[in-house]
Amino acid sequence: FLQYQCVVPNDEHGRAIRDILGQIAQARMGSFLAVLKTFGEQPSPGLMSFPRPGITLALDFQNSDQNSGSNTFKLLDKLDEIVCANGGAVYPAKDARMSAQSFRHYFPQIEQFKRYVDPNFCSDLWRRVGGTEKP
Repeated sequence: FLQYQCVVPNDEHGRAIRDILGQIAQARMGSFLAVLKTFGEQPSPGLMSFPRPGITLALDFQNSDQNSGSNTFKLLDKLDEIVCANGGAVYPAKDARMSAQSFRHYFPQIEQFKRYVDPNFCSDLWRRVGGTEKP
C-alpha cells in the first residue's frame, strides 16, 4: 500500500479536504484507512518540519501492479496539486513518490537545510527530492 498524508491550512469551509476527497471519489479509488486530525496553531521551529497549523489527512491506498498502481500514482499527483494550490504540504516520511518540485514547494527552506546534510549519507528520498547523489 501507499500512505499519503498531507496538511492544509484550515478554512471555515474545509475546501481543500473536500477537494481531496472529491478527487478520490472521482477516481473511484477509496482508501481503506483514513485519519483526519487538526494541528494546533503553534509553528514548528524545524527547517524541514511537516506539522503546521491546519488539518492533516492520512490515507492508505492499495498499490500493486495488478491493481492499477500507475492509477494510484496519478491520483496522488492530483492530490499534490490540490495541496500545493492550498498552501499545504505532504509528509515526506510517509511518501514514496513526491517530486523534487513539490518537495521544494512544501519545504522552501531546503537550501538552508542543505548546509547541514552529511555528504556521506544519502537516502532514496533525498536523491529524489534533494537532487543529490552520494559521492
